Amino acid sequence: MNALTPIATPMSYGEIERLAASIAKSGLFGIKTTEQAMVLMMISHAEGRHPVMAARDYDIINGRPAKKAEAMARDFLTGGGKIEWHALTDEAADATFSHPQGGSARITWDMKRAMTAGLGGNANYKKYPRQMLRSRTVSEGVRTVWPMATSGMYVPEEAGDIPAKRDDFSGTTIQATADEMPPEAQGDYEFITKQGSRRMATADEWIAAWKRLISNCQAADALDKLAAARDMNKAAIENVLLVNQEASATVYSMIATALQPPKTEPAKSDFPGDWPSVENDPNSEAALDGILERGLP
Repeated sequence: MNALTPIATPMSYGEIERLAASIAKSGLFGIKTTEQAMVLMMISHAEGRHPVMAARDYDIINGRPAKKAEAMARDFLTGGGKIEWHALTDEAADATFSHPQGGSARITWDMKRAMTAGLGGNANYKKYPRQMLRSRTVSEGVRTVWPMATSGMYVPEEAGDIPAKRDDFSGTTIQATADEMPPEAQGDYEFITKQGSRRMATADEWIAAWKRLISNCQAADALDKLAAARDMNKAAIENVLLVNQEASATVYSMIATALQPPKTEPAKSDFPGDWPSVENDPNSEAALDGILERGLP
């Protein structure tokens, strides 16, 4: 198997939104706002899993989404990968990662390497060295051999070492800081096709491009091409969520809705006409006799 396990029943955007509000209100899982929960849940939904799994598999660290090491390892193994541990101690984590599509690589993280990377002073490396080294090894190994299982994110142990872009993020607005230009000026809205990549100035322009693509794919009955475009733009969409969570969630929702299988209508009876009502008929025998006289088709 080379894909993540699909969910049995897709949820609507409204259902996900209500669930996101409940998760944010609970204060659990490190998710502080409805917007944060919504983006993570749409990522989970787009990957074919129940949206609530986002609370289990992801964290928000320094204002950035992060995927837990155990979730990366689980998705890697579910997708057909293998992990062989050679050492897992407080001094070193050493493992070989292999996958049919990505080959194999042996990754080692030890305290010497952590010190070289400037991580030795981190309190968690002093308290939980084995766990911290293991997470670094899993992240690098999975990213090297089969990056699909990373969802384009770092593990919390890595994300925690990246300086926060904002000191106080309420989840309702995204404002430019002194050293950061607004996303419109950076052209952070990337749209990738087989012909190349195009960066757009505004979220509205980016969302409109996705709407046109979805409409064209639906008109041509070519949803397989929409799924391919989604996979091709996965990293680009996840980059947008770092600067505009609402735009990213909107695109994820549009794609997920378009790719949902059509609802099937219940089969209609071939019986000629309506069945006579028997339930409230005081003369039940007469009603039943009428059915027998008409006969069945």
